[in-house]
Amino acid sequence: MDDNEDAALALATYLSLLDIQARAVFGGAEAIDMAREWTPHVVLMDISMPHCDGFQAARALRQYPRTAAMAIVAHTALDEFEVRRHLTGAEFDGYFQKAQSIDELVRLVWELVE
Repeated sequence: MDDNEDAALALATYLSLLDIQARAVFGGAEAIDMAREWTPHVVLMDISMPHCDGFQAARALRQYPRTAAMAIVAHTALDEFEVRRHLTGAEFDGYFQKAQSIDELVRLVWELVE
């Protein structure tokens, strides 16, 4: 989930090339709707999105029985300290800062799936 449509589409395409089923959506509300419909194993959630940010979307997914246990990764340009400062509970199962190695991101996804 990312409000930067090009980035979200590029990441979803790359993951699909690695035989990881991926879908791109472009905002927090869309992330909630997609996850409730599809129920993926892992959600890569941007934080800084308009209207419904990644924190709000993750909290909403934790409240819905079908999506409460899915792995949600904060996938953001914010540093980890800033993300942790805004947590109110167990919104995220992992953190990955944008612009780091895509291979590391793929490794994190596979770890959360296993």
